[in-house]
Amino acid sequence: MRLSYDRRILLIALVGALPGLGASLLLLRLGGYTTHVTLTVVIFITAVWLWAAFSVRSRVVTSLQTIANLLGALREEDFSIRGRSEGVRGDPRNDAFDAVMLELNELTTTLHHQRLGAIEAGALLRSVMSEIDVAVFTFDGASVLRLVNRAGERLLGLSSSEMLGQSAHTLGLSGCLDVPTPRIEDVAFAGGSGRWEVRRTTFREDGKPHQLVVLADVSRPLRDEERQAWQRLIRVIGHEINNSLAPIKSIAGSLESMLKQQPLPVELHDDMTHGLEVISARSDALSRFTTAYSQLAKLPAPALGNVRIGDVVSRVVKLETRLPVRVEGAADVVVRADPDQLEQLLINLLHNAVDAALEANGAVSIGWRRDSTVFTLWIDDEGAGVSNAANLFVPFFTTKPGGSGIGLVLSRQIAEAHGGSLTLENRPNERGCRALLRLAG
Repeated sequence: MRLSYDRRILLIALVGALPGLGASLLLLRLGGYTTHVTLTVVIFITAVWLWAAFSVRSRVVTSLQTIANLLGALREEDFSIRGRSEGVRGDPRNDAFDAVMLELNELTTTLHHQRLGAIEAGALLRSVMSEIDVAVFTFDGASVLRLVNRAGERLLGLSSSEMLGQSAHTLGLSGCLDVPTPRIEDVAFAGGSGRWEVRRTTFREDGKPHQLVVLADVSRPLRDEERQAWQRLIRVIGHEINNSLAPIKSIAGSLESMLKQQPLPVELHDDMTHGLEVISARSDALSRFTTAYSQLAKLPAPALGNVRIGDVVSRVVKLETRLPVRVEGAADVVVRADPDQLEQLLINLLHNAVDAALEANGAVSIGWRRDSTVFTLWIDDEGAGVSNAANLFVPFFTTKPGGSGIGLVLSRQIAEAHGGSLTLENRPNERGCRALLRLAG
């Protein structure tokens, strides 16, 4: 039969003293002592022997029980219990038991602080989830709701006690778990309807996968943005139309007054011809404006493919015959882009750069490089630079006579449709400006 740990300690203590006890009895027998003396000494030695053995057992077992109680308290997250120790941390005179007690007490203090931090962080997280104006839902691996905040309760028109334990299908949220996110869709719930941004992520709790679903109402922000966009558009279109209609109305009134003169004087013939030419020119300008707006509004999504930058730049440079363009770049760089849209973007930028350089008798250069994750292309001109950089990308804003004001806007729209960016700024240490195009590598 297997002995318990404390019995083995007792047995070892008893067996360890047997040689000494036997030697003592042998010496007593050889010394010629009387039976009474011998018996007295044997009883005394035996009592000391048993007392020492049971004391060793009690000391070892009591120490282990103390450690077990401390560990049990830690397991139950009771950090108020400390082990008694007379040692000082770092003192070389500490015995083994003092060292164990010191380490256990330090561990208890550390876990206590960590537990307090976790409780405070959890309380803060619950407060934030309760107060934020987005609906948050947590589902387990079986698509059963495990957590919901107040915004989620308001959205579905149910209390948390009614929702917890229900499946996503029952709650009408199964679509949020099945489709790719993030995305925006029109959804109607018991607590409200509109356009919602759906985001989903996964996490693990107790080693099991869970899904976190966040629904944010974007109807009002989208309406505000849409209203602001319409206001800007109406201001631009109204300004341009008024610029054309005002002179047309004035000249038409003048022509009407002329026609009322009967008979029509011969000297008014040239004035009428000039007036009609002005009306025709302004009508053409208005037609160009509406055509430019249509081009800007109907830009299709890019059809991405592998594009060799050297070939595109070579074609664009050949189209510009007014000024030689210096090319600096590796011809073997390939990016993912729509070749037609990218070529149109470069045509617009290069045309503007040559316009600026011709006014100042400067030069134009184009170059590019590719880092690990970013492709960068720049066009430098030695023109006069830009004086009103804030309006460069405002639709229909132009500083050139006869310009449409959509070239840079269209170019930036193409860059952003490719997930990149386009900037135009004055060169810091040289004259002219630099157009900088960045695309994901």
